[in-house]
Amino acid sequence: MTAMVMTACTGQKAEKVEATQDNFNYVVDQFADLQILRYRVPGFESLSLKQKQLLYHLSEAALMGRDILFDQNCRYNLPIRRALEAVYTGYKGDRTDPQFVALETYLKRVWFANGIHHHYAEDKFVPGFTPEFFQTCISQVGASALPLREGQTVEQFVAEISPVIFDPAVMAKRTVQSGDVDLIRASANNYYGEGVTQVEVEDFYARMKAGKDTISPISYGLNSRLVKENGKLVEKVWKVGGLYSSAIEKIVSELQKATAFAENDAQKSIIGKLIEYYQSGDLKIFDAYSILWVEDTASDVDFVNGFIETYGDPLGMKASWESTVNFINKEATKRTKVISDNAQWFEDHSPVDKRFKKEKVKGVSAKVITVSNLPNADWIRRDHGSKSVTIENITEAYDKASQGNGFNDEFVWSDKEREGLKKYGFITDNLHTDLHECLGHGSGKLLPDTDPDALKAYSSTLEEARADLFGLYYLGDAKLVELGLVPDAEAYKAEYYKYIMNGLMTQLVRIEQGKNVEEAHMRNRQLIAKWVYEKGKADNVIELKQRDGKTYVVVNDYAKLRELFGTLLAEVQRIKSEGDFSAGKKLVEEYAVKVDPALHAEVLERYAKLNLAPYKGFVNPVMKEVKNDKGDVTDIVLDYTEGYTDQMLRYSKVYSFLPSYNE
Repeated sequence: MTAMVMTACTGQKAEKVEATQDNFNYVVDQFADLQILRYRVPGFESLSLKQKQLLYHLSEAALMGRDILFDQNCRYNLPIRRALEAVYTGYKGDRTDPQFVALETYLKRVWFANGIHHHYAEDKFVPGFTPEFFQTCISQVGASALPLREGQTVEQFVAEISPVIFDPAVMAKRTVQSGDVDLIRASANNYYGEGVTQVEVEDFYARMKAGKDTISPISYGLNSRLVKENGKLVEKVWKVGGLYSSAIEKIVSELQKATAFAENDAQKSIIGKLIEYYQSGDLKIFDAYSILWVEDTASDVDFVNGFIETYGDPLGMKASWESTVNFINKEATKRTKVISDNAQWFEDHSPVDKRFKKEKVKGVSAKVITVSNLPNADWIRRDHGSKSVTIENITEAYDKASQGNGFNDEFVWSDKEREGLKKYGFITDNLHTDLHECLGHGSGKLLPDTDPDALKAYSSTLEEARADLFGLYYLGDAKLVELGLVPDAEAYKAEYYKYIMNGLMTQLVRIEQGKNVEEAHMRNRQLIAKWVYEKGKADNVIELKQRDGKTYVVVNDYAKLRELFGTLLAEVQRIKSEGDFSAGKKLVEEYAVKVDPALHAEVLERYAKLNLAPYKGFVNPVMKEVKNDKGDVTDIVLDYTEGYTDQMLRYSKVYSFLPSYNE
């Protein structure tokens, strides 16, 4: 499929901007540790007008919920973003002043991360401007442009906001996922009200689950904030008429418009059921919507919209809002169809214990677009299947922007590995994603009476490890050559090498020196790489070699490495299937969290010399309606010319519906 991720739409006429391979400029902006890219949307012009209008309204619905994620990530994100935007647009001083340049960079980071915490490391940003400069800027802007509370003065606003921005001890980390602290109180995210403790949360939902259906359980807590009112815990549900209503009403309005352009009755039912869920907040209706979504494999246009992924909650229950819109890339989807059609073979030949395998894999489908694997509920995957997507136009943008950047010359051991990465890297990277999303997340089963939330704070890391290991194990299987998914039996080695190098070394560029690994996907990769490195030492499967004072990863035995992936996959599946919290905790804490400080310092130093940004993000093409003199829509065209800052400011102006404080 082709992704239209959070695509903007306007009602103005526009000339079509061609985005050919020859003239397309992928790099838009670079700041801090980020590089902002454009991505092409090949095939959009060939869609029917009805399909384009469906994409238009689904994309509008995607943008309507933008502020929800900001508020979920931290209750001060919206007032800080809006205050910074007011300063940026109204500043009357020297814009080349290093203090203002630092404020501009800080604002760009806030836009990218949907808040004041790093999108991956989850630590709070350290501003490069002073509190005094900030106060001067705020005073210059004036009260009318600031997100003040009722009756609040500018001075009181600065006093409230400044510690959140400048004090490293205040709201230091968005999500704390391990350690002996109270994970809820230690986390700065906004899924729980002030004063709510981890024990109280766990007891509250344990009582809610007691005696309920364990065969097809409801995802309790998925779409609410848990707060205390008069000393009693109460759920504030995210729905029309509930929390975030002003934004959700706008989402619903665009979904209702989209219904008129649905490709078929099944798709119309999906959109209708999502609207019903937003209007009621009923999680049973969300499950019904998820089942309809999973079972629709015929529609060319597809979308994700709602409270879905639970990685932002340290207990893995409450979901962040997200939305993507896409349409199928039929040629690229042939690859994922082959995988889907053979899902039962992969399940049957998995190295996990037979007790944890699905006897019959149901409804697995995969298309090429954005990585998303709705739903989270294991029972829906078990009984109704899973639908996964991979972004090929997004991975293409990554690939094109990274060509010739010097990374492989600096970190890859020899020409042999570099040639393998050049020849097979793009193919095997996409294929690993396909296997991870389509089969990995959808594989295996829980034992009867296993609580799906049994792994608590470690569930996200272990689930990602399970899916990655499934993909890694099968990349080296002769079946992939037989199915025509890889050109030969050597291809898998490119992904194995890159994965181990990244997990052991190069992903450390994403972490500040002295910090541990916190983000679930990074923990997953380090867990796998460190485990197979340690367990393979006796056979010298992987080495960390020194040359000219630099450390390199060398894989000596790819066949044994695959065996180790299979062994670890079997154990992680057992942990999940049995809900073995203590074993899961031990695995994560022992292999996934701690960082070798000397190796970390070396990687940071080597990477800094390349002048590369370790993270990539995107600006979206702007969807614009073309109308005739009667006001009828005659076409939808894409404009690829909008810059990053212009897009973010426009989003904040056009798509902000929530109050600054949603308490």
